[in-house]
Amino acid sequence: MGAETKRKTRRGKRGGETKRQQDDTETAKEQGSTAAGPEAASSDAYVAPPMESGAAPFYFDTQATTDVAEAQAEKISPASYGLVNPDLQKYLKSCEDMLDEQKFGSAEDRDIFINNVYSEMKNFELQLTTDHEASRILEKLFWISNDYQIKRYFSLTREDTIRLVVHRFSSHTIQTLLLLSAVALEREMRGEVCDFADTGDDEAGSPQAVRTALPTFEELVLGLAKTLAPQWSYLMANEYASHILRVLLLVLAGSPIEDQSNPKSSIKSKRSVKYMEDRNPQPAHHRSLASKRAVPSSFGPALTELLQTVSNEMGDLAARGFTSTTIGGTVLQSMLELQAERASIEYPGSLLDKCLMGLISAKDSSDASNARRDAYIKMMIEDVAGSHFLQMVMKLCSSELLQKFYDSYFRGNLKALAFHPISNFVVQGLFSNVKSERQLKSMIEGVAPMVGDLLFKNRPGVVRALVDSCVRLESGYLEIVNALYSGLGAKSVAERNELINLLAFLITYAEFANSDYNRLQFKIQGSLIIQAMLQFPSDGLEPLMESYFSQDPEKIFTWCKDPSGSRIIEAILKSKQVPANSKRRVLEQYLGRYAELAMDRCGSHIAEACWEAADIQLKEKILREFIKRETQLQDNQFGRFMLRNFRLEQYKRKSSEWRERERGLEKKKLMFKDFLGPGSSDTKPNGASAQPAAGPKTPQHTTFGSKASKAKASDVDEIDSLFQKSNVQLTDNDQADKINQATAGKVAEANKHDKKDKSLEAVMSAISGAKRKKSKSKDKSQEEDKEQSKAKKSKKTKEEERKKRRAFTG
Repeated sequence: MGAETKRKTRRGKRGGETKRQQDDTETAKEQGSTAAGPEAASSDAYVAPPMESGAAPFYFDTQATTDVAEAQAEKISPASYGLVNPDLQKYLKSCEDMLDEQKFGSAEDRDIFINNVYSEMKNFELQLTTDHEASRILEKLFWISNDYQIKRYFSLTREDTIRLVVHRFSSHTIQTLLLLSAVALEREMRGEVCDFADTGDDEAGSPQAVRTALPTFEELVLGLAKTLAPQWSYLMANEYASHILRVLLLVLAGSPIEDQSNPKSSIKSKRSVKYMEDRNPQPAHHRSLASKRAVPSSFGPALTELLQTVSNEMGDLAARGFTSTTIGGTVLQSMLELQAERASIEYPGSLLDKCLMGLISAKDSSDASNARRDAYIKMMIEDVAGSHFLQMVMKLCSSELLQKFYDSYFRGNLKALAFHPISNFVVQGLFSNVKSERQLKSMIEGVAPMVGDLLFKNRPGVVRALVDSCVRLESGYLEIVNALYSGLGAKSVAERNELINLLAFLITYAEFANSDYNRLQFKIQGSLIIQAMLQFPSDGLEPLMESYFSQDPEKIFTWCKDPSGSRIIEAILKSKQVPANSKRRVLEQYLGRYAELAMDRCGSHIAEACWEAADIQLKEKILREFIKRETQLQDNQFGRFMLRNFRLEQYKRKSSEWRERERGLEKKKLMFKDFLGPGSSDTKPNGASAQPAAGPKTPQHTTFGSKASKAKASDVDEIDSLFQKSNVQLTDNDQADKINQATAGKVAEANKHDKKDKSLEAVMSAISGAKRKKSKSKDKSQEEDKEQSKAKKSKKTKEEERKKRRAFTG
């Protein structure tokens, strides 16, 4: 039965081919008869109408300059060196296990293994780079190779660079070589890279090993840039070569390449990263690739020349085409970012002007190409790749160009763009990169009527972008808070006291009043908005903190066990704008429940943040609570970490040492806070001035088990009067701590008013005297220990000498 079916199928296949051949023959006859003349053709055949005289068959856009990318594509083909020897391929696969496990007996064994692999690959290097499996194994081998081996392999690729970078597999190997060259450049600048290496070809009769010289890493990188520059436009559009261009630009600039904390910054595609993760359980990434690196002095002019040459030679059509492609668009964005770091990018005829279809060079709205340009930019706003490009442009552009964007394409059309699934990200980019206070308030005014719709119709990111800009520019706090009140439907004072709840759950007041509180769920975007608002100064922060303290503490405690809610509590404790007395109230809310927090996955982060914000007295209360429930904490995976981080065992055994350690940590915090000034550690990264973080007032009750329990803490005025005397004596550490606290207050006042008086100098001298006295006591104790050790050693030596004498006499 099966044989008959098979035979029938074969016959049917041959019969089908014969039938198709007959049909083709008949079709050719019909075409021939039609071509013979209109008489031979049937009367129903279609006849094309004659062309008008003078009519052009094609339309050419003569306003845009042409590009040579198509001509370059015809000349370039991927490299091909034939199939790899099966024996060599099998050998490399056997070596892959060793490369993955990295279980070498010693560094010498590893070097011998690597040298053997390179010797087996000799004369087949380029062929291996174009093989699927071999190229992947080569990447693993490169990460553990020395600088000479990397340099030698890199130099071999110069023979056929262009064809290798457009190859599907060899492009990855060249990219890895370029990454490792970026790492080795710093060592080469320090003179730690050798330009020679033994080839290992010691033969009988040869006095020494043959040594070969190679170009430096600097020459290799510059040579690669010079080779790729003439075909840059075509390589930008190539899906394999575009990654190499991005790496090359970042290597020349010395910019971070691989940031593991930010997946979007990865040079490799998501598919490539996933592929390597599945086949390499231990991916190797060098730390220096994620940070700014020092580069040779020749890289700066070479990069500037490369960017200028490519920008001038790139045509208008090619530039606009790259803005809407995911392959060349990433390279184009990197080029504009590097150009913006070195010079202005907003001038007529610049690369950015070509990408925006002459928006920069257009002087007024009466430009003839205004309608075409508006349609083009509006299309980019709603395009997947074009929206990413516009977000980057808004980050780099000037205030004037940003205002032109807003007036021409966003004003009056914000609602439609904000609710679009793609263009809403462009709106967020516009709001996040506002350049001035006037622009910010104008945009808040335009968004205020639709804040409620944005919050409740899955577009809260637009509102969060405005809040972030308020923090960055230190303006618009009251305007955005009033807009939130209006959008949330909170009108009266009682309704506005629920502001933190309405934002956390992203719900209107009417819905909040009629809902069950225990069934409400936190929204991530609402939590992020609250965390950003906690960076507002006092006038913008006050409504939010009043709303927080008006809530039931039991309800607030449930926030600590929620991933989004705990972030809000943690942000309150870590914010530099929240006053110290407000933080103290938050800490006291959880007294008696810190052990419960420490045993929760989210609450443990709150307990740790409370610990950082607490003073010594409150920390002791927390530890006493932990002692009562120590067994439960030890059995909990999160509680064990809390006991270890808070040093409970040290507190139980030697509480005085624990206090000394905590006081030392507080002194270090005060030292960095006051003596380095507000521009160092207390200044936020976005430039907003931070509020002086005054320490919380310590309660005047006795401490547990220390000398300070015999006397109450004295006021700062009494300490000041103490310093007015000439004979200042420091008797114990507690008195020195009081002096240090008084000093911190005086230094903070001096930083505020920029005045230094004699009393401050006296305080500083007293502190230095205390430090000297402590150092002297430490030196004395060390000397005593040394003398005791010497005495012990002398006794041992005497006994050994006596034994030797007895043995000799015997």
